[in-house]
Amino acid sequence: MENSKEEKGAIVELIKNGPARITGDFTIVGYESVKTEAYLCRCGGTKNAPFCDGSHLSQPAK
Repeated sequence: MENSKEEKGAIVELIKNGPARITGDFTIVGYESVKTEAYLCRCGGTKNAPFCDGSHLSQPAK
């Protein structure tokens, strides 16, 4: 018998010259208050690690 319940995981979208957007069913260890969406810094300039604070906007495009 097939399982009719579809399992859903996280979807990671890498935004050009920006953060990684994570949506879906996920947990960021130490940040359990994050529920269904998060933007994670990829430029290393955020003051709110691991989350994006828009610092990439003031940096040259990569």
